[in-house]
Amino acid sequence: MAPIIIRNTYTVVPAEPTWTGRFPLAEWDQVGTITHVPTIYFYDKPPDSFQGNVVETLKNSLSRALFHFYPLAGRLRWLPQDRLELDCNAAGVTLIEGESEAELIDFNNFLGAAEFEKLVPQVNHKSPIETIPLFLAQVTKFKCGRISLSVKVSHAVVDGRSALHFLSEWGRIARGEPLETVPFLDRKVLWAGEQLPPFASSPQYEGKEFEEPPLLIGETDCVEERKKETVVAMLKLSKSQLQKLRSKVNTSEYADPARGFTRYETVTGHVWRCACKARGHSPEQPTGLVISVDARSRVQPPLPRGYFGNATLDVVAASISGELITNELGFAAGKISKAIKNVTNEYVMTGIEYLKNHEDLKEFQDIHTLGSTEGPFYGNPNLGLVSWLTLPMYGLDFGWGQEVYMGPGTNDLDGNSLLLPDKTEDGSLILATCQQVVHMEAFKKHFYEDI
Repeated sequence: MAPIIIRNTYTVVPAEPTWTGRFPLAEWDQVGTITHVPTIYFYDKPPDSFQGNVVETLKNSLSRALFHFYPLAGRLRWLPQDRLELDCNAAGVTLIEGESEAELIDFNNFLGAAEFEKLVPQVNHKSPIETIPLFLAQVTKFKCGRISLSVKVSHAVVDGRSALHFLSEWGRIARGEPLETVPFLDRKVLWAGEQLPPFASSPQYEGKEFEEPPLLIGETDCVEERKKETVVAMLKLSKSQLQKLRSKVNTSEYADPARGFTRYETVTGHVWRCACKARGHSPEQPTGLVISVDARSRVQPPLPRGYFGNATLDVVAASISGELITNELGFAAGKISKAIKNVTNEYVMTGIEYLKNHEDLKEFQDIHTLGSTEGPFYGNPNLGLVSWLTLPMYGLDFGWGQEVYMGPGTNDLDGNSLLLPDKTEDGSLILATCQQVVHMEAFKKHFYEDI
């Protein structure tokens, strides 16, 4: 790809004075990935009807959006015992203006995350954390007149649903429209900085999601697996293929007749089995599947509409490759369903209590950039599969029309997978998956032939 020329870098602050002070983070904010997560959008050339300046439109509307979402304009600070707090100091966010001689056709239908690297803002996570913006955006204009907009947002401050909420409102403000949903900023609803009330009965919280994932049999670490070349594929499941899978799984002996398996449980179980087959595991190989579960409606009372923070927890479904392969799809879907059902109000609250009582949170934090060779590794023999099926991910319009493509800015670690609805809204799904090169063709074969 042609080089990117950076024309300007702006610091954007809230348009009006906002509350300043220290802001306690909830326990779920401070564990797992606490670095920045990228997303990228591509747009056609703005139509003649758009009379504004793209960069000025983004900059001015971003400033107005930050007035409502002012925590994003702050900075993180370390506390003792490797805990974090948010300093709401209105230090601002970063907006980068770039240009490229490339044509969008150079991007091979948006398949390779590596091609996006120069279009995504870079963050040096070795810098003092109190100097790092929580939100960064880069707008790049191409020779053909088309535009990319990439963003990076701190996962210590928001999860995917909250990040997309902010982006959606930023777009509405740019179009001159009022906010659709005012953000709910008080994290005390998840007991941030507060002591939990005593439980009537306090079950033992095992914290399995914080354990190291299984290794390949015979290995003592994942160093060699990390070194192996990977490739990203975008695989489409049509509506009819999805219906066929769901019919198969919901008529199995493992299905609950009253409920059935969801499309996520169905497709994720299918992906898990296909990965085990493609990787050629021995029958006794332990394997784990990391699942992200949105707890907003699972706690009591449910979190307020527009809750702005992290309310997504990782849970692990565990099995043996031989069991997943020899049993029908319903077996894998059942493992996933059980792990998700475990995320109850009691589970969330005892997890918060477990973390509050833990002396140090460092062992639960991944402070490495997505795509690095450090931190937890969920590749062979494991998987991580995130669902964007219910997120408002499409239709981000700043006044020059909706995107022609939206997707993750980084998805290049073995085992990283993402489920998203097809933009055509015809009931089909897209699996964005990263597998080792030596496994990908076999994975594709099983993915379609096993339907």
